[in-house]
Amino acid sequence: MAGSWDESHELGSQSDDSFQYERQHIEPIYDAFICPLTKQIMRDPVTLENGQTFEREAIENWFNECKENNRKLICPLTLKELKTTDMNPSIALRNTIEEWNARNEAVQLDMARKSLNIGCPETDILRALRFVQDLCKRNLSNKHIIRNADLIPMIVDMLKSSSRRVRCTTLKTLHVVVEDDDDNKEIMAEGDNVRTIVKFLSHEQSKEREEAVSLLFELSKSEAMVEKIGSVNGAILILVGMTSSKSENVSTVEKADKILENLENNENNVRQMAENGRLQPLLTLLLEGSPELKLSMASYLGELALSNDVKVYVATSVGPALINLMKTTNIQSREAALKALNQVSSCEPSAKILVDQGILSPLVQHLFTSQSQLPMRLKEISATILANIVASDSDFDSIPVGPNHQTLVSEDIIHNLLHLISNTGPAIECKLLHVLVGLTNSPVTLISVVSAIKSSGAINSLVQFIEAPQQDLRLASIKLLHNLSPNMGQELASSLRGAAGQLGGLIKVISENIASTEEQAAAVGLLADLPERDMGLTRQMLDEGAFEMVVSRIKMIRQGEPRRSRFVTPYLEGLVRVLSRLTFVLTEEPKAVSLCREHDLAGLFVDLLQVNGLDNVQMVSAFSLENLSQESKNLTQLPEIPPPGYCGVMFPCFSKQPVMTGLCRVHRGACSRRDTFCLLEGPGLARLVALLDHTNELVIEAALAALSTLLDDGVNIEQGVAALCESEGIKPILDVLVEKKTDNLWRRAVWVVERLLRTEDIAYEVSGDPNVSTALVQAFQHGDYRTRQIAERALKHVDKIPNFSGIFPNT
Repeated sequence: MAGSWDESHELGSQSDDSFQYERQHIEPIYDAFICPLTKQIMRDPVTLENGQTFEREAIENWFNECKENNRKLICPLTLKELKTTDMNPSIALRNTIEEWNARNEAVQLDMARKSLNIGCPETDILRALRFVQDLCKRNLSNKHIIRNADLIPMIVDMLKSSSRRVRCTTLKTLHVVVEDDDDNKEIMAEGDNVRTIVKFLSHEQSKEREEAVSLLFELSKSEAMVEKIGSVNGAILILVGMTSSKSENVSTVEKADKILENLENNENNVRQMAENGRLQPLLTLLLEGSPELKLSMASYLGELALSNDVKVYVATSVGPALINLMKTTNIQSREAALKALNQVSSCEPSAKILVDQGILSPLVQHLFTSQSQLPMRLKEISATILANIVASDSDFDSIPVGPNHQTLVSEDIIHNLLHLISNTGPAIECKLLHVLVGLTNSPVTLISVVSAIKSSGAINSLVQFIEAPQQDLRLASIKLLHNLSPNMGQELASSLRGAAGQLGGLIKVISENIASTEEQAAAVGLLADLPERDMGLTRQMLDEGAFEMVVSRIKMIRQGEPRRSRFVTPYLEGLVRVLSRLTFVLTEEPKAVSLCREHDLAGLFVDLLQVNGLDNVQMVSAFSLENLSQESKNLTQLPEIPPPGYCGVMFPCFSKQPVMTGLCRVHRGACSRRDTFCLLEGPGLARLVALLDHTNELVIEAALAALSTLLDDGVNIEQGVAALCESEGIKPILDVLVEKKTDNLWRRAVWVVERLLRTEDIAYEVSGDPNVSTALVQAFQHGDYRTRQIAERALKHVDKIPNFSGIFPNT
C-alpha cells in the first residue's frame, strides 16, 4: 500500500505539488493500480501472455527498445522470454481504476475548491492550481469537470492575489483550462475576466506579462472572444506596442502579433488597429474585402490622423484602389474615397505618388461636372485634394487632364477654375484659390496661369477677395495675388487703386494684428511687389496713412515686441520695401519729402543697415538711402552771400568774401540727416562702408550705390572722396572692383573708381596696384559701351592710357 499525505514534504516543483495532491485519497492506492514500469497509476492497463499487467504505452515502449537493440523479447518484470507481444486490455481493472479515480478526484476537487480562496495560505493555493493543471492535462475530458464544478471563476479570482507566484500560476492554469475548449473560453468571456487579463499586459513583471499574452493568444482563437478582447479599452493599443518593442521577449512579441492577427477577423478591431498604428489589416480589407467592407475601410481611412511616412505607405499600397473607388457612380463610395485621398494627399511625397497613379484627370472631372451629378461638398473635397496635389513638385504643364490633352495650366482649364471661383461658396472658393496658389508657386507654370488670368480679365474679381470676411479665403487670395504681382504688377496696382477700396482693405490686413501673421506677411509682400514708381498708388497710400502705419510697425519690430512669430522676418522685409516706395517719388511728391523728414526715415534706414541676417532689409535700406542721398543736393539750402558795400562796389580789390561756417562740404549748404537726408550726418557712411564686405552681392551693390551719391554730378566730388577716405572706404571699393562678383556690381564699381581716381593722391597710389589696373583693363576691353568709356577715363587717370586732350583740340 502506498503511504499517506506527508506534511513535511517541501513545496517545490509542479510535479511535487501534484504528487502531494494525488496522494490525498479517500481510499488507499492498491498496488495493482500501479504500473511496474512507470510507478504511476495506470490509465490503459494491458495484460501480457504471462499474466503481468502494465500501462499500454509503457510496455509498447519496452518492446520497441528490445527490437531496436536486437534483444530477446522478455517480460520487464519476470525477465522471462515472451513468445508474443500480444496485449489484452484489462477492462475490469481499467474500470476499477476509473471508478477509484472518480471518487478520489471528487475529494481532490473539493480540496482545490476550499484552497482557491484569497485568504488561504499561498502554498495551498499553488497546490490547488497545479492540481487543476495536471487534471486537465491528464485527460481533455477532465476540463468539463472543472467547468461543471464552477472552478473557473474561482481560479480567475486568484488573479487578485498579492502574491506574484500565485498570479503567474493562475494565468498559466487558466491557459491550460481553456486550451482547445470553446466552452471554457465562453465562461472566460463573462464579466470582467478578459479586462483583468489585459491589465497584466502592462504589468512591470515580465513573467506575468508573458503568461497573460499566452492566455490571450489561446482565447483569441475563439471567434466569440475576438470581439471581447478588442472591446477592452487599451488592449489593442498595448498589443500593437508590444509587437514593435525591442526590449520584449521574442516569444512574447510573436504571440502578441498572432493575437492581433486573430483579432483582425473583427471589423471594429481592424479600425482600432489602424488608429493605433497597425494599418495593414485595414488596407488589406480595402483591397480585398467585399464592396461594403471597402467602403467602410475607405471611410475610416479618411478620418484617421496619419503621419507623413504612413501617408506615403498608404498612397503606395492603396492609391490606385482609392482612385478607382472615386470613379464609381455610387456617391457614398466616391465620398469615402475622396475623404481618404484628401488625408493621404496632404504631404508632398504621397501627393506625387498619387499624381503618378493618375489622380489628376478624375479630380478635374469631379470639379467640372454639374452639381446635380456631384454634390458641392464633394466638389469641395476634390478642390482640397487638388490644392494638396499642386503643392507638390510635379510637371503639371505636361500631365494630361482633359479629353483634348489639356493640362492643368491650359487656358480653358484655368478659365473653368476661375469661373468656379466666382460662382461657388467661400469654402470651395478658398480651396480653388489654393490650387492657383500652388500653380503660381512654380516659375514653370506661373507664366501659363498669368496668361490665362489676363485673357479672362479676372484680376478685378480676384482682388475683391481681399475684403472677404473669411480669414482663410482672404489669405488664399492675397497669397495668389502676391505670386502674380511680379508679372501683373501694373494690373494689380490699377485694380487696387479703383473705387472699390481694396487698397484700404490690404492696408487694414497689414496693420490689424500685433503679432506678425502669415496673412500680414503675404499682404505686405504683395504691396511691396507692386511697381515702386507708380505715383498714383503711392499717393493713395499717402492719403490713407499707410506709410505712418508702416513706420510704426517697423519700429515695433525693432523694439522686439512681436518677434515670437515665425512670419516676422518676411513681414519686416515687406514693410521696409513698402516704406522704400517713398524714396522713389521725392522729386515729384512734396508730401513724401515731408513724411520722410517728420519720421526721420534716413535715420531709420541707417539703423536698418545693422539688422544682421536680414539681407533683404539691408539691401532695400541701402537703396533707399541712395534715393534719399540723391535728393540731398536738391534739398540743401545754399547760403545767401550778402551784397558788397559801397566801397566794395567801387573798389572790388578791397572787398573780402565772407567766411561761411557749418555748411556741408559735399552739398555746399546747410545739411542734416532729418531734413536733407545727408549721408555725412550720423553713422550712415560708416555703416555703408562696412556693408562692402558683405557676403551677399546684392547688399554690396546697394551699399555701393548709396556711397556713389557722394561722388555724383552736382556735389563736391573732391570732398566726397575725402569723406570716403576718412571712413576707410577706398580699399573696400577697390576690392569690389577687383573681385568682380556680378556684372551690375562691376559696372557700379568701375564708375565709382573712376570718380575716386580724379583725386591725384589716390590715382598715384592705385597706379602701383596691378590688380586694380588689370580690373580696369578688363572693363575697358569687355564692358558695355558706357562702362568702356568710364574705364578708359579711369585708365587715363593712372597713366595706363595716354591723355591726348592737350595735343588735339576738342571738336
